[in-house]
Amino acid sequence: MNPLARNDQLRRSTDGIGTGRLVSDGTKSRRGETRSMRAFRLAYDGRPFHGFQRQPTVPTVEGTLFDALRELGVLDPDERKPSGYAAAGRTDRGVSAVAQTIGLAAPEWLTPRALNGVLPGSIRAWAHADTESFHATHDAVAREYTYQLHAPAADGERARTVLRRLAGEHDFHNFTPDDHNTIRTLAGEIERDGEFLIVTLRAGGFSRQLVRRIVTFVRNVATGDASLSMVDRALSDETLSGPDGIAAAPAAPLVLTGVDYSGLDFRVDSEAAASARELFENIRTEATTRARVAGEIEQRIE
Repeated sequence: MNPLARNDQLRRSTDGIGTGRLVSDGTKSRRGETRSMRAFRLAYDGRPFHGFQRQPTVPTVEGTLFDALRELGVLDPDERKPSGYAAAGRTDRGVSAVAQTIGLAAPEWLTPRALNGVLPGSIRAWAHADTESFHATHDAVAREYTYQLHAPAADGERARTVLRRLAGEHDFHNFTPDDHNTIRTLAGEIERDGEFLIVTLRAGGFSRQLVRRIVTFVRNVATGDASLSMVDRALSDETLSGPDGIAAAPAAPLVLTGVDYSGLDFRVDSEAAASARELFENIRTEATTRARVAGEIEQRIE
């Protein structure tokens, strides 16, 4: 059965849908379906997209999601966004996610697997939670990003020293292009895994490029390209520019790995989760194969 036919069957078979019956805090769509707030967890490969937030002329995760909702009839063609819609974060171009969270007023039949039936393979919904009221942005109590930093020559203990000094509440104006809301409370850890440093950062929210600029700063100090005294300068009122300015690390190694909500119980859709795991297993296999090919070429060049 094709995805749209399967979703039509889901609509017909769901108790109460299409009868006009309202539930607590429910809203009614133009087609008469009862809708209530539902949160979804999304995983995606950020490489094909120009970031999360919808843009009119380039592919984005949010724009692709809205196209899928229109195809399912959840979002009317003349509507900008679904009723009650919000997202946990706006990941930059090339950044991936396993815990991006969106919320919208959804009909009962709109499950992760129904979404996956019309989403491209690079985006997978894998869990959902029902709630009387929900705002994916404002209700998030913590967000977590993980960066896979290839740094074989970096001193791991020196990197951890830098991060300890950056932890806590600071004005991170030197770590973001933003000129407001730059005071953040940061926590995190760094682990060595072979040639990589795994940098995990947590905060209630992140300014633009904050994670990637912190990664650059940690790498520079850990490799000896910058001194530990730069930590105090970076956190001071001084604006670092020119050769002392902090550039953003590449986006591709960054993943949104966690978004926490108080009292929200996500239910994993086993079929949808299996589809998501298959997607990223295929990506991992492809990348491993490319790495072996590159290694073969490298070794044969005399």
